Amino acid sequence: MEFSQYDIDSLLSITNRPELVFTEGRGMWMTDHRGKRYLDYLQGWAVNCLGHSPQCMLDALEAQAKKIINPSPAFYNEPSIRLASMLTANSCFDRVFFANSGAEANEGAIKLARKWGQKNPNKKGEARYEIITFDHSFHGRTLATMSASGKPGWDTIFAPQVPGFLKAELNDLASVERLVTDRTVAVMLEPVQGEGGVIPATNEFMRSLREFTEQRDLLLIVDEVQTGMGRTGELFAYQLSGIGPDIMTLGKGIGAGVPLSAMLCRERFAVFEPGDQGGTYNGNPLMTAVGAAVLETLLAPGFLQHVKDAGRHLAETSLRLTAKHGLEGERGEGLLRALKLGRDIGPQIVERARQLEPVGLLLNSPRPDLLRFMPALNVSFDEIDQMADMLSGVISSLD
Repeated sequence: MEFSQYDIDSLLSITNRPELVFTEGRGMWMTDHRGKRYLDYLQGWAVNCLGHSPQCMLDALEAQAKKIINPSPAFYNEPSIRLASMLTANSCFDRVFFANSGAEANEGAIKLARKWGQKNPNKKGEARYEIITFDHSFHGRTLATMSASGKPGWDTIFAPQVPGFLKAELNDLASVERLVTDRTVAVMLEPVQGEGGVIPATNEFMRSLREFTEQRDLLLIVDEVQTGMGRTGELFAYQLSGIGPDIMTLGKGIGAGVPLSAMLCRERFAVFEPGDQGGTYNGNPLMTAVGAAVLETLLAPGFLQHVKDAGRHLAETSLRLTAKHGLEGERGEGLLRALKLGRDIGPQIVERARQLEPVGLLLNSPRPDLLRFMPALNVSFDEIDQMADMLSGVISSLD
């Protein structure tokens, strides 16, 4: 079928899309409407943590769809109870709220922090509501999460912003300290800034920030929408620094391709009252059954070790590309990594890589001077080497 035969006029235009329609996917590969295959290093922006259409997801969907799909959040359902218990058993948190997207989970975290700030006011008896976030951060596309984000230009797109978000510099504790007032209730950050260019928070900074927030009676919120669920080689990225946050958000990988997210908190911060938070589809059994199957896979013996090993292999491969083509290097954690190009050729590489024949390569360039790699966590070493060979050819064609 030719692309011109697809009637795309009914779709609201929100991004520039190439003229192709993907029809199938399996593992690290997708196939378009013409039958061309692509090695996929986007994986839905780190969503497909087990690749396209993993068998555990298909089995969970089929089995649960035959039982019950959506009894309403007004009632308990078994898969949501099971997944919540698995999450708390494998983290420092005690309570879980399920939602449908990372932005929703982050909205929940913001609301929970502000609710806690009402119950724990400052010395004047005033509710605390300000949350310190970071330049170049990304927390979602709702009005509140866009306001919390530090993405350049986002302060004017849908102005006025939601007030109460001050921006510090990642890995600079002094910049956080300067912003604290008697209105401050929390500090919120990504352990690795994905959209910002795969910039990790250092272990030293995470530990110092945890100590500082405890001293000042501030909540520490980690946005692990992109880094959580094994992406960094640990189940959750906060574990890399050995700290215990107060609130964590998950998305993307927790559903491995289906709409599922979560907000987790410690017991003493579980201050929502009936009616404070909700959502029509939140915690529905079809999605949480998938989440449980995904988490079981991640917790299987040897799985996270493979993520660490594959992450090292990807890093080493990127450094070889750096040496060969005179690039600037690489950075990241686990299988969330960036190749620093040293010049603004990222968009050109993305375009040419996709157009390769007979097999295309799907890449992401969140900034024009780097590429971000977000493969499935079960990516093979051969698929990493294949990507590197294809990418090397593209870079050579630009020299």
